[in-house]
Parts: sequence; C-alpha cells; structure tokens
Amino acid sequence: MSLLMAAANDSGPSVAAWLLLAVVFGGGYIVHCLIWPFRACSKCGGGGRFRSASGRAWRYCDKCGGCAAEVRPGRRLWTYLTKTRDKGNR
Repeated sequence: MSLLMAAANDSGPSVAAWLLLAVVFGGGYIVHCLIWPFRACSKCGGGGRFRSASGRAWRYCDKCGGCAAEVRPGRRLWTYLTKTRDKGNR
C-alpha cells in the first residue's frame, strides 16, 4: 500500500534534474561548435551554387558566396564572447 502512495505522490523529474540536463546538452553543443564550427549553408543546402533561370549556367549562392558553408550560431557566440573578453583585458 505504501508503494502505491509513493508512486502517486511522485510528480516527475525535479527542477535540478532538468537543470542538469540543460547543462549537459549546452556543454555538448559548445563542444560540438568548437570541433565543427561550420554547417551546410541553409539556402543552398551545402551545394554552393544554383542553376540559373535559363538552366544553362550555374550561379553561386548569395548567402554563402559559393563556399557551401556557414558558421554555426554557437560558434559565432563563442567568438563574440572571447573577443569581448580579450578587449576588456587590454
């Protein structure tokens, strides 16, 4: 009987568990951004170019300039924070 009462009073994961989960995922994303700072361009899908309107020629992607990659938002934030910290020490 006490086992049923304990199960009925359990309201799920605590706030500390959610906070720990957020810290683990955030740390994992930071490491991911440090190892792989670039992702495929969201406009061209990593191709770097498109067919022209006539279909005969290629044109480079306007967003990535033909390099087929863009910097991840997490890496952009990391770079901003490190440069801000470096400016404060000078």
